[in-house]
Formats: sequence, C-alpha cells, structure tokens
Amino acid sequence: MANQPRIYTIKEINRYIGMKLESDSLLGDVWLRGEISNFTHHSSGHMYFTLKDKDSRLKCIMFASHNQRLPFLPREGTKVMARGNVSVYERDGNYQFYVTTMQPDGIGSLYLAYEQLKQKLESEGLFAETRKRPIPRFPKAIGVITSPTGAAVRDIVITLQRRHPSVPVYILPVLVQGAQAAPSIAKAIESMNRFAEVDVLIVGRGGGSLEELWAFNEEAVARSIAASLIPIISAVGHETDFTIADFVADLRAATPTAAAELAVPHAAELRQQLDRQRQRLEQALRMMLQGRKERLQRARRSPFFVHPRKYLLDQAQRLDRLRERLAQRTERTAERGRARLLQLNSALMGHHPGEQAAFAANRLNAGVKRLEQAMQGAVKVRRLQLHGTMRQLDALSPLKVMSRGYSLVYDEEEKRLIKSIAQVQPGDVIKIMVADGQLDCHVWSMKGDGSDGDDGGAKL
Repeated sequence: MANQPRIYTIKEINRYIGMKLESDSLLGDVWLRGEISNFTHHSSGHMYFTLKDKDSRLKCIMFASHNQRLPFLPREGTKVMARGNVSVYERDGNYQFYVTTMQPDGIGSLYLAYEQLKQKLESEGLFAETRKRPIPRFPKAIGVITSPTGAAVRDIVITLQRRHPSVPVYILPVLVQGAQAAPSIAKAIESMNRFAEVDVLIVGRGGGSLEELWAFNEEAVARSIAASLIPIISAVGHETDFTIADFVADLRAATPTAAAELAVPHAAELRQQLDRQRQRLEQALRMMLQGRKERLQRARRSPFFVHPRKYLLDQAQRLDRLRERLAQRTERTAERGRARLLQLNSALMGHHPGEQAAFAANRLNAGVKRLEQAMQGAVKVRRLQLHGTMRQLDALSPLKVMSRGYSLVYDEEEKRLIKSIAQVQPGDVIKIMVADGQLDCHVWSMKGDGSDGDDGGAKL
C-alpha cells in the first residue's frame, strides 16, 4: 500500500511561508522606496498603508511602537523610504511589509547618517534619563544660543519678558546653518559654561528641512550639550522635528517659544499662586482664631471658672482619697517587704559563715567518731588475724620442734646447717642447737645408716 501524502492546513502552510520569508537574508532587513496610498492611522496607534511605484504595490503595516518615533507625519501621496522585513499575515495568507523605520524620500544619505550617529550616542548612554539634570524652577539668568536674525530669538526674548521680565537674558549669537554652524554652536555652549553667568541655556533655532537643521545633528554639538554643566533646553524646529540635540539635552521643547515657557515660571501665575496661598493662609488664621475664641468661650463657661471653690473642694476630696489609697498601698508594700526581708534573712542565716562553720564542725566530729570506730574495728580484725598467724608460725617454729627433743647441727662458723655426714670430717668442730642452748662438739668418728660395724662411724 502506497504511503499516504501528508495533508497540511492553510495556517500551517502560511506559517511555513512566513518562516521562509523571515529567514531570507534580503527580506529580513530591506529598504524600500515608494509612495504612500490608502493610508490609515488606526485608533490603536498602528498605521496601515500601501507602498506603490509605477509598476507595482505592496501592503504595509507600521506598529505604534515604531511609528511613535517618526520625525514626520506620513500622509497620502508622501514619497518615503521605509525599512523593515517581509512576512506573511497568516489569517489572510497575504504577504506584507512590516515597517520599523521610515523617512521622507530624497534625503536618504543624511537620514542614514543621522540614524548611525543616533545609535552610536545612544549606546554610549548620552540619551539616558538618569544623566539628565532638572531645570531650575526659578533661574537667576537665562542664556540663549541661537541666530541673532531669526524668528526664534525674537520669540524666545518676547516670551521670557512676558512671563518673567525681572530675569536677565544673555544672548550669544551663533550660526545655525551651514558648514560652520556646528563648531559655532559647540563653542558657544563651552563659553557659556566657562563664564557661568546663567542657570539655564536655551539652544535652538526655527524650523526647516533636514539639511537646514543638520547642525543640531552633528556629533560636536551633541557632545558639547552632554558635557555642559548648565542644564540645557533644546528648541530646534517645529513640534515634529527631532534632532540629536533633542535627545542629548536635559529637556526638549517643541518650539523656541515653548522652550522659553519651560525656562521660567510665569510671573502672573506666580502672583496668582501667592495670592491663593495668602488667601489660604488668611483663611487658616481666621479659622484658627475662631477656634481659639470658641475654646476661650467654652473655658469661660466651664464650671472651673464659674464655681472655682467647688472645683477646689472636689479636688481636695479627691486628694484625700488618693492620700488614703497611697497610705494603704504603702502599708501593704511595707508589710510585703518585711515578710520578704524575714524570708531573705532566714535564707541568709543558712549561709552565715558561723553557721556554716558550726555545721562543718559537727560534720567533722561525726566523721572523727565514725573514723575512730572504723579504726578500732580494723585494729581488732587485724589483731585477730595476727594472733591466728602467730599460732600458725609458732606451730611451724623450729624451737617448738626442738622442745620435743630435736636439735640443729651447724658448722663451726654457724653458717651452714649440717644435714648429712658427708658435710663433716673427723676432727671438725660443730655446734648443736638444742631447745635451751648450744653445744660445741668435735667429731671423732662417723657412722652411716647402712654400716654394721664401727668403721666409718662418728663419735663426738
């Protein structure tokens, strides 16, 4: 039986095609040029549109997470260059272009340079929120770095004078367009920091094309802003214009006028706030005074002031009761203390050195008596043992044997006990020990136990 072919679902085949497209090195990251048509900015924030040229068209989508960073607002008929990847929308089986970055067509090289520098500085941490310094709420002086002939400086000065005319403004004119603009702006920022006469710097210019705003995308300007010890407000172009200076600055303003509004508080608003605070303070004081008056009236109506003698008598009566309770409690406390003292005294007497010495003496006497009794018993036992041993020794004593007629024979020097006739010769002097003394004798002859005659016998 032949193998049955595998049957795929539509979703599986669409997913497979999507994986193939996404794994393609060209389609995974590609730039496209075209004209926007059928543009829809959905309420979810996503953008749906079609990119077309004279020969073909391609459906596109740009999610809100990407289009929020667009420096311009796409419109119907806008020619753009878009970057993204091609994949398949599984539900409909249509392939479409997922856009991540988009820029107006015609400035591609500048925009790519802008993106490269932006990524470089961001990787170095120059855009980090943690390094941005707060703008002083009440600056003593404002510095403005911009073109002296543009509308931006006029808008900034007019706004600052309108909002807070007492704050001095120092304007340092610079070039804001052209090849020498970036060095001019960077040098001005460094000069303002060196003089240290202002608390806030506004750096910017009016709106324009990418080429006209390019000085604020230069690395030298970005690093000067980052190195500034004075907080900087960036005010470059219009609300939709974003430059590298905007990302590095401590605060971005949508327009030069907005920068001036962020730099100083409005004097009229401050006066209004002061008036409101004064009113609140006066109201609080009036309420406090009213409360104190009411307390004073209640105090005047209180029985203490109306009938002070009665209050004093009540307090005297209460004092008597407290005095009685104190006396009773003192007596009970003293009684418990005395009982405790007797208990401790009894316990202490048990530990008195004299008592302990008497107790030790009694124990010593009792021990001595027990020792004497033990010694007497031990002596009696040893005496009985000694008598028994002496009787045994007496029974075995040679003197006891000699008292029955036996004697001991020694040589002349009494060093050797004579036990055999072989130990003596005729003529030898021997000593005989008897029960009651000693005999000195000469050997005349000897006779052994096996002899029948006198030959060989011994005579004394």
